[in-house]
Amino acid sequence: MVAADAELSPYLIGADRDRLTEQVARALASGTDLPYLGWSETEQRRAESYLRRRSFWEEAEDRCPGLLPERDAPLIEAALRRLIDRPDRPENLALLSVLGRAYRRFGLRPEHQTVIDDALRAIVPWQEVESAAAKAGDGPAWWPVEVLDHDLACDGVAVITARPWRRLPYRPGQAVPVCTSRRPGRWCWLCPANAPRPDGTVELHVRAVRGGAVSTSLVHQVRPGELLHLGPPTDTGLSLHDGNLLLIAGGTGLAPLRAIVEQVAAAPDGRQVILIAGSRDVAGLYDAITLDKLQQAHDWLTVVPAFSHDPLAEPGERGDALTVALDHHRPDQQVYVCGPPEMLAGSRLRLLAAGIPGERIHLPDRIPWR
Repeated sequence: MVAADAELSPYLIGADRDRLTEQVARALASGTDLPYLGWSETEQRRAESYLRRRSFWEEAEDRCPGLLPERDAPLIEAALRRLIDRPDRPENLALLSVLGRAYRRFGLRPEHQTVIDDALRAIVPWQEVESAAAKAGDGPAWWPVEVLDHDLACDGVAVITARPWRRLPYRPGQAVPVCTSRRPGRWCWLCPANAPRPDGTVELHVRAVRGGAVSTSLVHQVRPGELLHLGPPTDTGLSLHDGNLLLIAGGTGLAPLRAIVEQVAAAPDGRQVILIAGSRDVAGLYDAITLDKLQQAHDWLTVVPAFSHDPLAEPGERGDALTVALDHHRPDQQVYVCGPPEMLAGSRLRLLAAGIPGERIHLPDRIPWR
């Protein structure tokens, strides 16, 4: 049985949607009660409403045959409805990245916009979509990925390993929009925590943040076997530069910096890398085993934990990540910082005040980092 919070949205795809459609249609045709064991009356009414109305794709297909693939139409519908309902939300930057690529991918034109508006029975702010399309470049709008593993690594943080149906062409340090069918139309930014692998799998580190519907669902609800979608990779300002590296991570800001470490490991060039992994305490250092394995495998890598609220920490590991990192700074290093908003807010000023040239400071300043 499909999870109740999927709400019978047309976003449901594959076997679950086909089974629901057949089951409810058979019940409606025979005049019997809906056969959802354990479902509430509200959920049954949603099922009836869903099957008795024409879908967004059917409406668009009637007006412009072949405009949108049936399989992709529910994703487009959910994203457009979210944009209509919440036009000023910061999360729409991720959503617009996807819609902009879809706009180019399906060759939409002004006359198609009218078709889609009619199918939605609402007016889409197409100027925003067109602006995003101008920046999006060509390529798929999204990559379906299957969740292979879901590990609740510590309180409020999950490590998800997923396998795309086709290879995701990203570089370490980039971010991708992510959505789950449990939260139709909502997308959030995440950075893969690994360099591209031969098997194409992607590791995502997610913290459930207050008000973050997607992140909360990814941490507490998503399970192996489920389908997620990843949008087009986007530069964040964290691409690899020449020289030795000082990488300063706070919380799940570790993900893109660990990917950069793996990028260096794939083609060692003699540089030295120091990675500061910050957390409140030992329990919050969720990726400690992987970091230890990386350090053991590479003599050019030094991993230093930083504990901001652990009185039992060693003196050299006590303090916030930036404070600990400055003890390890050398003049020839490129300095990267990634972490929660409160960490990023004053980090550039602190590093500049410590004498680090601005051109050597790299922060995720091109996406709304959470």
